[in-house]
Amino acid sequence: MNLLPLPAFSDNYIWMMHDGKNAIVVDPGDADAVFDVLRGSGLSLAAILVTHHHGDHVGGVEDLHAGTGARVYGPANEIMPEPITRLAQGDVVEEMGLKFQVIDVPGHTSGHIAFFCPDMDGTPILFCGDTLFSGGCGRLFEGTPEQMRASLDALAALPGNTRVCCAHEYTLSNLKFARAVEPGNAALLKYQQDCIKLRNADQPTLPSSIATELAVNPFLRTRESEVAQSAKTFNASTNPSDATSVLAALREWKNNFR
Repeated sequence: MNLLPLPAFSDNYIWMMHDGKNAIVVDPGDADAVFDVLRGSGLSLAAILVTHHHGDHVGGVEDLHAGTGARVYGPANEIMPEPITRLAQGDVVEEMGLKFQVIDVPGHTSGHIAFFCPDMDGTPILFCGDTLFSGGCGRLFEGTPEQMRASLDALAALPGNTRVCCAHEYTLSNLKFARAVEPGNAALLKYQQDCIKLRNADQPTLPSSIATELAVNPFLRTRESEVAQSAKTFNASTNPSDATSVLAALREWKNNFR
């Protein structure tokens, strides 16, 4: 199975999996970016997976469905283009010989879901939309810090070799913030250097992995003392022994970080 990040807009990735004949796409905000690859590679679109309702994730769904007849799967509790098969925690999608487990991950939006495949060519893979980014997490537009903390904990519990397919190329800006939070993290410095080299070569930094994110991502490291103390330095009311309080402070800090 081939895995391709299709660039869209200024920094989105539409993820495509294909076997040379049929394809699945995730969060196609731009139909043209998908149609170009389908036509250029002679692929048929079998299915569309959608993680949440934002326009840069669903904008191309109707045209792609109309043009290909692809089956559409998305969150049970968000406004979505129809027709769609609605999904929630515990549901499983089977397409092209792959089984995608649905995980509820509210926080960025109230009904956000993620798709986890335990085995794609021998390795797990996660499509997490705007919940988990490399080095960061999504803004809390509709959910609460408690929801986001629980969602990130659920993703952090996945196998360490899980490929993490985020929907945006935000890695370098996220890592700049992460270094401000945890300047003593040697693994973070090394990862930042590696990602700078990739971007300088016009290569994506993604997919990442759960193991990498556990080592470098402050939003998955809210129980680490240096991260917790940095959050308290930013906001004196932060309780450093409460992961939700730490995450809330980090998210507020990141919202205005430059």
